[in-house]
Amino acid sequence: MQAVRQDPVLGGSETFNSFLRKAQQETQQIPTEEVPLEVLLSNGQKVTVTILTSDQTEDVLEAVASKLDLPEDLVGYFSLFLAREAKDGAFSFLRKLQEFELPYVSVTSLRSPEYKIILRKSYWDSSYDDDVMEQRVGLNLLYAQTVSDIERGWILVTKEQHRQLKSLQEKVSKKEFIRLAQTLKYYGYLKFEPCITDFPEKGCQVIVSAGNSELNFQVRLPSEQIKEGSFKVTRMRCWRVTSSVPTSTGPPGSSPGKAEVKLELAFEYLMSKDRLQWVTITSPQAIMLSICLQSMVDELMVKKSGGSIRKMFRRRANGALRRSDSQQAVKSPPLLESPDGSREPMLKLSSKLTSVSLRGISHSGSASDLGANDFHGNYAFEGIGDEDL
Repeated sequence: MQAVRQDPVLGGSETFNSFLRKAQQETQQIPTEEVPLEVLLSNGQKVTVTILTSDQTEDVLEAVASKLDLPEDLVGYFSLFLAREAKDGAFSFLRKLQEFELPYVSVTSLRSPEYKIILRKSYWDSSYDDDVMEQRVGLNLLYAQTVSDIERGWILVTKEQHRQLKSLQEKVSKKEFIRLAQTLKYYGYLKFEPCITDFPEKGCQVIVSAGNSELNFQVRLPSEQIKEGSFKVTRMRCWRVTSSVPTSTGPPGSSPGKAEVKLELAFEYLMSKDRLQWVTITSPQAIMLSICLQSMVDELMVKKSGGSIRKMFRRRANGALRRSDSQQAVKSPPLLESPDGSREPMLKLSSKLTSVSLRGISHSGSASDLGANDFHGNYAFEGIGDEDL
């Protein structure tokens, strides 16, 4: 299904997408009816919209944008994400809801209140912030997300930078606040839960962050030393997501327990001019990682062709967009709390990634065992010149 959905002709086919939408409803046995759906903003604010259970992602995004009074030409800068809320209130992003998905069905089929739908900006290049900040609601959404990312530690802030940011908050200087945040490390990155990688050696714990056309690794080595390095998306030839269910090791005749599905993202990386190396990440968020890579590539290709990520929603048969009867303002987040001084120092990996030994995938599901259709090809893949080595 991954390979089929990646095909640009099939992926853009209304007939195929209609089949996927109907399949979701029929599988979950959910009739078409009007229902309320709760969507969260980055600051935790709840926005409730009235939709149909058969509405796809674009319809729901449009309804939320209308409720917030976000202009139509800015809606394409935002997306809906499915996330799981932890007991401490932190969110683990599972995936960006795809256009063919029915958000109501996606979230209710999980049958747990810990799963939420969150509105968040969908682009990676911070230069697009200028477009969003042109309008009041766009500015408020971006400001709320930036404050949230700083509070949760996704954006690294020194004590002096924290003082400057708080001063700008007190002056209600939202644009200046965002401008300063843009200069900080990991601004615009999406941070993932701790997981396992085989880089630079098998079984290493890693925290992966996606942003700035790269995957950033903060790796804890067996020696307990923490190192950092980045993999540029333009040097990834391809990637794939695989899933497997561990075989039961219980005694004969025992009833099998509920097995946890193991998800892996593997990408083939150009380590040097003539050497490609596979790197694997084992994480429940592997699908989200793959979606991030694909959206980075798409954005790079749009920019390379001179296009724009602005998009207008399709017009319905009657030529009118659905508008909300009532608007809801984006609430301003509270002032930043004191910075966390307990963060561990990190030693930076060589920018050429040659300071550590590299190990590829050695299990039976290696790249050579799979057909070409199992991979996500990267149209933004670039070679390396002598000046890069």
